[in-house]
Amino acid sequence: MFSKILIANRGEIACRVIETARKMGIATVAVYSDADRDALHVRMADEAVHIGPAAASQSYLDIEKIIAACQQTGAVAVHPGYGFLSENPVFAERLRQEGIYFIGPPVKAIEAMGDKITSKKIAAEAGVSTVPGHMGLIADAAEAAKIAKSIGYPVMIKASAGGGGKGMRIARSDGDVKEAFERSKSEAAASFGDDRIFIEKYIEEPRHIEIQVLADGQGNCIHLGERECSIQRRNQKVIEEAPSPFLDAATREKMGAQAVALAKAVNYVSAGTVEFIVDKDRNFYFLEMNTRLQVEHPVTELVTGLDLVEEMIRIADGEALRWSQKDIKLEGWAIEARIYAEDPYRNFLPSTGRLKRYRPPAAEASAHLVVRNDTGVDEGGEISPYYDPMVAKLVTWAPTRTEAIDGLAVALDQFEIDGIGNNIPFLSAVTQQQRFRDGQLSTNYIADEFPDGFSGVALDDDTLLTLAALACRASFQLETRGFIEPAPLSSGHVIAERSVLIGDRRWDFSIPKSDESFVLMTDDGQPLLIEDGWQPGASLTATEIDGRTLHVKMDRVTSGFRMRYRGADIIAKVVMPHVADLMAHMLKKTPPDMSQFLLCPMPGQIVRVDVAEGDVVEEGQALAIVEAMKMENVLRAERKARVAGIKAGVGDVLAVDAIIMEFEAV
Repeated sequence: MFSKILIANRGEIACRVIETARKMGIATVAVYSDADRDALHVRMADEAVHIGPAAASQSYLDIEKIIAACQQTGAVAVHPGYGFLSENPVFAERLRQEGIYFIGPPVKAIEAMGDKITSKKIAAEAGVSTVPGHMGLIADAAEAAKIAKSIGYPVMIKASAGGGGKGMRIARSDGDVKEAFERSKSEAAASFGDDRIFIEKYIEEPRHIEIQVLADGQGNCIHLGERECSIQRRNQKVIEEAPSPFLDAATREKMGAQAVALAKAVNYVSAGTVEFIVDKDRNFYFLEMNTRLQVEHPVTELVTGLDLVEEMIRIADGEALRWSQKDIKLEGWAIEARIYAEDPYRNFLPSTGRLKRYRPPAAEASAHLVVRNDTGVDEGGEISPYYDPMVAKLVTWAPTRTEAIDGLAVALDQFEIDGIGNNIPFLSAVTQQQRFRDGQLSTNYIADEFPDGFSGVALDDDTLLTLAALACRASFQLETRGFIEPAPLSSGHVIAERSVLIGDRRWDFSIPKSDESFVLMTDDGQPLLIEDGWQPGASLTATEIDGRTLHVKMDRVTSGFRMRYRGADIIAKVVMPHVADLMAHMLKKTPPDMSQFLLCPMPGQIVRVDVAEGDVVEEGQALAIVEAMKMENVLRAERKARVAGIKAGVGDVLAVDAIIMEFEAV
């Protein structure tokens, strides 16, 4: 077995590989850039080598620096993780030349599967289903109709040089083809100066389902079932699960067999993933093969019981597979939610900064529930603008899909992150949607369910009442313990009366005398028994109210609490009833009108300004580009206006909502 391996990566996946290597008794070497000097993976490894500036191109992507780090430390093998150099055949070849083992597939397999045209050709030759289509020139609408009928409706008629949705039409019958062909051809000529058209099968209600394969150097290859990865945003996976709620045993067996056939066709070795698009009738078609470990590998590990990183290391060391296909049994259900440093309330724009609070839910491993959090950060760490914004992967396993979803929902409730924007509220919202719970998924899920973006969740009346009661109880605790000035107490059988305001809603509570428990009485006489609750100084409470347990994030604000639960973010004010009466007559504070300004939507650096003072801009016109997380975000005009002033220039690093430009009406 290898004595020492170097992890040519950072963050979560570097920590993940280190954990398995440590379990196997293998020494580890981390590499780090200037931005990662104090990162978790650096502290976890046995040794760490600095490899350059923060920019990945000068550090994690620099092949010669990685090789030099191996030579400096005596590392005999390299695990590339995912991203960066993981699918770079030049890197794998350079390691081979230096006598360093690559914990991944052979160079030729990486090359073959890295080219989309070559990979589809190999897939077709190996008997793998590919999307039916006609890539040759099409003379006229009549020929188009003939081709479409041979492919089978519906079809997508597409411009060869297409992009941005131009030159694309769906045809569902012979009658549709003529119009679609002519319109696509005309648009293509006008938009791209190229009117060539091709036709391929249109996949309705598409699902993204992938098969995990594992192969050794002795010609053995097996599959480990599938992962459903259909919930995506901008082609980025958000929630994954294993198995798929859609596949039946027969389809799973066919997809697995084809994935193994493809792997064998390219003499694949190590862990790899064959990705398919699957239509509503369970017809499946090859997309691509990822010649590396996938981000979502934990769900496969939890339903199979295998450690994929360990298997990769053993295979790279020359061992034969320890498992045959009949040994692989899928047990229970696992779901993974990717937690990103992004603001769901601002169209998921990247967020950077320090993790003022980072407290994941406690790990759990029982016969009824597993909670696992794969991460590469800890409290006080910095989320850098230089790398991928993923903070953690929260994974739950349970005997059934419903139980796994419920476990994930509670774990998200318990996950505390402050200091940066994060997508936990959005993930929580998805877990509560009936469509998700029913398994009615497609790659269009987020676009369908959140067409106007995410603006939080409107809680039902029972949940709001429960949160109001919790706020009332917490406020009364502060009073009785002297943290805030106590309000007047009542006499008789009632200790106190309080009102809770959430938005435009109001609840009135009375607190009866009781030596044994804390009871609230609503204004309609409904008793609420609070068994446990928030403690002063705590930011998370696990409270049981009338038998219903809630895990609520709570922070003190003026006259109340900020409460976050299941995708909702609310302010609950706790006041005396007469104060609540008066507050109903108070004027609402009007926020300042910022419509005449272009504000920076996220922390980032201006890399381009496209207009000058005095210019008249039109709706949709590009104004500036802000770079964050290595993504360039184009800021556009919302309406016609004149640029009255430019307040920031190229190279400026701005905070969120910093003013970039000011406009005036024309």
